[in-house]
Amino acid sequence: MATISSPGIGSGLDVKSIVSQLVALEKQPLTKLKVEAATVNTKISAFAQIKSLVSGLFDAAGKLNSLTTWNAVSATSSNSAAVSATAIGGTAANSFSVQVTALAKSQSYASDVLPLPAGTPLGGGTVTLQLGKWTNPTTFVPTAGVAAVDVAIGASDSVTTIASKINTANAGVSATVLNDAAGERLLLRSTSTGQNFGFQLAVTDDDANHIDAAGLSRLVAGSTTQYAVDAAATINGSIPVTSSSNTFSNVISGVTLTVAAETTTAAEITIAQDKSVITKAVDSFVAAYNAVNQTLNEATKYDQATKTAGLLQGDATAIGLQTALRGAMQSTTSGSAYTRLADIGITQQLGGDLAVDSTKLTTALASGDDVENLFRIDNQNPLTNGVAMKFKTFSQGLLAAGRVLPSKDASLKRSLDLNAKDQQRVNDKISRVEAQSQPPLQRFGRATKQPECAERLHHPAGRPVEQATADRNLLVRQVADDLRLISPYSGCRIGNLPIKTA
Repeated sequence: MATISSPGIGSGLDVKSIVSQLVALEKQPLTKLKVEAATVNTKISAFAQIKSLVSGLFDAAGKLNSLTTWNAVSATSSNSAAVSATAIGGTAANSFSVQVTALAKSQSYASDVLPLPAGTPLGGGTVTLQLGKWTNPTTFVPTAGVAAVDVAIGASDSVTTIASKINTANAGVSATVLNDAAGERLLLRSTSTGQNFGFQLAVTDDDANHIDAAGLSRLVAGSTTQYAVDAAATINGSIPVTSSSNTFSNVISGVTLTVAAETTTAAEITIAQDKSVITKAVDSFVAAYNAVNQTLNEATKYDQATKTAGLLQGDATAIGLQTALRGAMQSTTSGSAYTRLADIGITQQLGGDLAVDSTKLTTALASGDDVENLFRIDNQNPLTNGVAMKFKTFSQGLLAAGRVLPSKDASLKRSLDLNAKDQQRVNDKISRVEAQSQPPLQRFGRATKQPECAERLHHPAGRPVEQATADRNLLVRQVADDLRLISPYSGCRIGNLPIKTA
């Protein structure tokens, strides 16, 4: 029975202390509510973690159920420094040889040396740039549908200014200035490689002579050109192929070749199924499953040694999820030579975790499409579908709005809201008790300060002890009655007098 102790009247009744103890009793439900709120918050965090892990399981199952994973291929080269290869998923396994006979190059152009002090103007006029193809050093075929670009040159423009104007003209040609001991040169280069991306430079000189070594025409007089070249290779020793760039993307279906050096012997290119992508997807699925399983095990366990229960021990949602997870893992698949994961080396351990026998898995992957069917087959039956499909559907159902995990989160948050309201009600009651206790305190203080009251309470010589005791008890009862109306705790006592509820 809770007890509020206080010194006897003879030594002074400590009503203030009594009120403090009453307030403390009123706060006891608040402590419990705060503990409950902390527990609910911890559960919210725990289920948020479980939700995140289930989302990871959904992603892992989705990847293992994806055709892209099972169609992944690898492309290898016997001389990757000279020619490398990539292949898109689903490309048929095959091999072929590639000998690189030429690398793609851009057209480059250099003016003759301009033996003038740096920055000296060349003269006004127009520089015209046209994209196209040089069929031979004297025959240029403009690219159909691509207009020539005219660049106006001022009479005071230096070679550097001319290069800047060409660069800003977006004519498919880049320009720079080379300075050496002999003087300046204007260097031009097509921005793309290959014969179809050559260019022709022409000058219209303000001095009306467009080819002499004076004025703006000095840019063309005595110039040198290196013509653009296509990349060239020979497939299987007899089939010549070309590309405007050093990438061959349409030579072999599904395969892209990138050449980096000419070769004297052919490089062997091999396209094969990339089983490492599959094993990685299997490992990721196993890791995601184990993460969910371990978290649920830890949260729902009961430690006999320490008599300690996990946070979610006895929680119906957590236990139901754990049971469903293991049930899905133990179900069988039809339509494959393998019906269970254990058939391909994925076994369930003590505690529910999965372990992978990589040797057995590799052997199974070499047997054909049966492993893919074990994971991906769609029987239109959730009980016999492929394992990856089952778990993708299972985890998706847990995460969907209004389903298990979102509903649990909403339920916990509603519980937290109710707890907050209960705490507010207790706090309001505590405030009322503190406020209503002030009048009795004040009345008691005034009474005990009156001389006649003090004389009666302390039974001086000649006053009967019984009468003094009766006076003290009367005062205590008056205080008790006042406080009982404020905080009626059954079984509490003031001094030797109980405070009884009505």
